Amino acid sequence: MSTNQSLWYLENIDVTGIFCPQKIGRGDLDNQPHKHYKKGEYIYLPQESADKIYFLTEGRVKIGTYGESGKEVTKAILNKGEVFGELSMIGEVKRHDFAYAMENVIACVLSVADMKSLMRDHSGLSLFLMKIMGSRMLEMEQRLESLVFKDSRTRIIEFLYDLAEKKGQRVGYEQLVRKFMTHQEIANLTATSRQTVTTVLNDLRNKNILTFDRRRMLVRDMELLSKEA
Repeated sequence: MSTNQSLWYLENIDVTGIFCPQKIGRGDLDNQPHKHYKKGEYIYLPQESADKIYFLTEGRVKIGTYGESGKEVTKAILNKGEVFGELSMIGEVKRHDFAYAMENVIACVLSVADMKSLMRDHSGLSLFLMKIMGSRMLEMEQRLESLVFKDSRTRIIEFLYDLAEKKGQRVGYEQLVRKFMTHQEIANLTATSRQTVTTVLNDLRNKNILTFDRRRMLVRDMELLSKEA
């Protein structure tokens, strides 16, 4: 499994200050750079104008799309400190996916024009956005390969390993993931069933490799988890 650096986190740049127009003396976005979205609300939908980029400051957001049959396909679940809607920066005119507030969300919203202006003032932002887009493309390629070549159990275990590695917090020799996903959310992201996810998680818990509840997952041994795949 990949031991790459965190894919979608904010690194080496104080983007919390950069992304907020109010903090740099701009009067954009009706002086309300931070927008609130209620749980269950769509932030944007397919075919809507792709003219903004979002920096998630609170809550969780699901990024997904709909297949030809109308079935929902989950692409990613994002947490505080992550960016979405970034394809608007490279010419996306209409959204191809949706963004959905899984809980009450606060996001700093910037227009494409505002973002380009900030990129001129902060050279590190260009590299930051390139890294986001490149990493997400790599992530999608890896998921596609996983679907083609790996069985359900392996996909789930590799997903859990990557989740712990990229979004977990080290606690001694263990890795703690807060705001753990539901079994259905994991199933959606790994193209498996909720029942299969439950079976794999319970098996790993019985082997004392990890423990979990609705709020968190604690991986007791990352090496053993990797070997299970």
